[in-house]
Amino acid sequence: MRSAIAMLVCGTVGLLVMAGAPGPLSAQGAEARYPSMAPVEQYLMTRDAEIALARSAAPESISAHADVMVLGRRGYETAVRGSNGFVCMVQRSWAAPSDDPSFWDPRARSPICFNRPAALSYVPISIKRTELVMAGRTKAELFEAMAAAFRARELPPVAPGSMCYMMSRQGRLNGADGPWHPHLMFLVPLTEPGAWGAGAPGSPVIAVKTPEDHATIFMIRVPHWSDGTADTTLVR
Repeated sequence: MRSAIAMLVCGTVGLLVMAGAPGPLSAQGAEARYPSMAPVEQYLMTRDAEIALARSAAPESISAHADVMVLGRRGYETAVRGSNGFVCMVQRSWAAPSDDPSFWDPRARSPICFNRPAALSYVPISIKRTELVMAGRTKAELFEAMAAAFRARELPPVAPGSMCYMMSRQGRLNGADGPWHPHLMFLVPLTEPGAWGAGAPGSPVIAVKTPEDHATIFMIRVPHWSDGTADTTLVR
């Protein structure tokens, strides 16, 4: 369960995968097949497809007016300027914690839309990680550099009110097998999940602590995908 949740955090980790991508693998299979970064081309998408996928993370009333970032060979770049302070992007597998078996799985696609507080305080983490990855850093080097950036206060703490939408039915999460459920995520500085009642019997709140990002992420399922259709998938 933890591995599945970690990929949701993708921070994090949809479309339809790129043509020619392999079929679903177990988490252990992903780890064996992708012990290190795959060729960069396998993580890239066409610009228009990535913009559309990023916007599918939230209802159109939000995503149509958001900034949209796409992945290039040096990291994320702004492809569309919006007006509401939100930032939509498609996170890749390395948004997950360092111990996630699918950390380098190039099939993972995690559409996500951050509100303004999260865009200012949490999106820089994704941008920094991705710049290091695209510069060829190993996983160990990546997390050493991220830890140094936090120590030097080059990365801000999670701002109050930070949240994001993950409501795309096109995502590939959970070891890149496909979407999980439409859900919202609330981001706070490291705290105990019990503060929200996360994980308690009957509680709708799921949580995961991400010490590497200095954050705790709370997830709450919602009944509809961003296109307004009902979530009819089985609980998993």
